[in-house]
Amino acid sequence: MRAVLQRVTGAEVRIDGAVAGRTGPGLLILVCAMRGDDAASADALAARVAKIRIFADETGRMNRSLLDTGGSALVVSQFTLAADTSRGNRPGFSAAAPPEEGRHLYERFVRSLEDLGVVAQTGRFGADMQVSLVNDGPVTIWIEV
Repeated sequence: MRAVLQRVTGAEVRIDGAVAGRTGPGLLILVCAMRGDDAASADALAARVAKIRIFADETGRMNRSLLDTGGSALVVSQFTLAADTSRGNRPGFSAAAPPEEGRHLYERFVRSLEDLGVVAQTGRFGADMQVSLVNDGPVTIWIEV
C-alpha cells in the first residue's frame, strides 16, 4: 500500500458540496491499495502512519507521532498514487488494486488506525471528492509498505 501523509493544521473533504470528513491538527492521509496488497499490508501501513515522528516536540524537532500528539486524521482514497508515468504522456493505473479489493483494504487501513487509537474521518471510496487543507510546515511524506 502507498500513502502520502500531509501534516496539517486542518483539512476537509467535500462530496457534492457537502463536507464528508474533516480533521483539525493532524494528518491528511491519501492512500492507495496496490495489486498484491493484503490485510497485513493495511495493518502495517496503519502502524507506520500512527507512529511516524513528524510532529514537533517542545524543542521544535520532529520527534512526536500522531499518537503522541493526540492529533486526528482525514483518510482519503486515491488510486492515482498507483500512477505509472514511465512511458508516454498519460499515466497508467494498472498497478492499483481492483476496486472492490481496494475498497476493502482502504476500509481495513482506517479500522487499523482507529484500533491503534487514532481518531479518523474519511471521504467516500471511489467518489469525486474535493480536498482542501492547510499543510503545516509544509511537511509531506510518502510511505510504501
